[in-house]
This record gives sequence, structure tokens and C-alpha cells, in this order.
Amino acid sequence: MSENPTNPQHPFAPRPADFPAQRPESDLERFLGGSPGAVLARLVVLSLIVGFFLVWLDIRPGEVLAGLQRIVERFWAAGFDAVREIAAYLAAGAAIVVPVWLVLRLLSLKPRGQKN
Repeated sequence: MSENPTNPQHPFAPRPADFPAQRPESDLERFLGGSPGAVLARLVVLSLIVGFFLVWLDIRPGEVLAGLQRIVERFWAAGFDAVREIAAYLAAGAAIVVPVWLVLRLLSLKPRGQKN
């Protein structure tokens, strides 16, 4: 095998033609984590596996939803006033924190085209 001094690339190094062409991702694909068809197929397979496991454990979707409803009812009966107080503290803090954060974010923005 003769060596070409002008081409120092390793003989087994991948070439651009070895890689599949990639198309730009759309916002939907970026949100879903892949093409809608592939994501749907993964969700169907995962749902089947989880469904088999839940049936094996004798857990039914209706029972799960009824349990969640009971949890919410107990929380409501325990006193929703505590949640209202926490929401009031949250709103008071957010009235200060959110505008300050927004101003700092706007001040840290760089004009388009500027690298530094």
C-alpha cells in the first residue's frame, strides 16, 4: 500500500459519504424527540409492555383513577386554606422576582450577529 504524503487521513477514517444525510428537525420533531411516526410506535410498544405488567399485577386503569380522585378529595377535606396561603406567598414573591428576572434577561441579550 503506497502512502500519499498529501493526504494524511487514516485509511479507515469515516468519510462524509459514510454518514446518512440528515434533514433539519422541525419544531414538532424537536418537541417529540423524533419523527411523529417513530414516537407513536415507541409509545404503543411501551404502552403494551406497561399494560401487560399492570394486568399481571391485577391493577386496572379505573382503579388508578379512582385512587387519584380519593387523594384529591382527602387533600381538599384536609384544608384547602393552607394552599391558599402558600399561593398568596408565591404571588407576593413572584411580583418582585419575575420582573427583576425579566429585566436581567433583557439586559443580558446580545444583538444578533454579535459573538461576544
